[in-house]
Amino acid sequence: MTRVWQWNRPVTVREVLEDLQQERSIAYTTVMTVMDNLHQKGWVRREVEGRAYRYTAVSTRAAYSAALMNEAWSKSDNPAAALVAFFGMMSQEQRESLRAAVRIVADDDDTGGAVPGEVPAEVPGGAPGEAPGEAPGEVAAEVPGEVPGEVAAEVPAEDPAPDGEVPGDRGGGEGAPAGR
Repeated sequence: MTRVWQWNRPVTVREVLEDLQQERSIAYTTVMTVMDNLHQKGWVRREVEGRAYRYTAVSTRAAYSAALMNEAWSKSDNPAAALVAFFGMMSQEQRESLRAAVRIVADDDDTGGAVPGEVPAEVPGGAPGEAPGEAPGEVAAEVPGEVPGEVAAEVPAEDPAPDGEVPGDRGGGEGAPAGR
């Protein structure tokens, strides 16, 4: 999915293969299988062009990231504690991006709302296909309940997920894209 999101255009299996082969040895059939799995799970759509398919992402990387965060958060037995712990893991730049996003959502509530899955241009690091990111920006809003530079002390610790794994996602489940 990373390659499809990076290019932000319809891609063929051959294009993805050639790009991946710059980093490692991989078979055409492996890439073809992953792309087909992504299509079957609804992560990409495909159209025939000549003798090949061209694959296009159905959703942006930002929308995918938001869905993962929402899924993990909604499965917590203590959502407030999960959010506080998550905020405590953020870098200062990430917190600034969060504050900017909260400000935008608050402004959208006043003017009719944002389009789901769309990253407003005003969010620092909100490049097409990317989640709000690392660029610091001028921020006016505070995250409710957050004291700058302080993390809540009495948050129940939860077991961290293994590296690269999304909490609550034990891999291979329906809707989990292959080749993250």
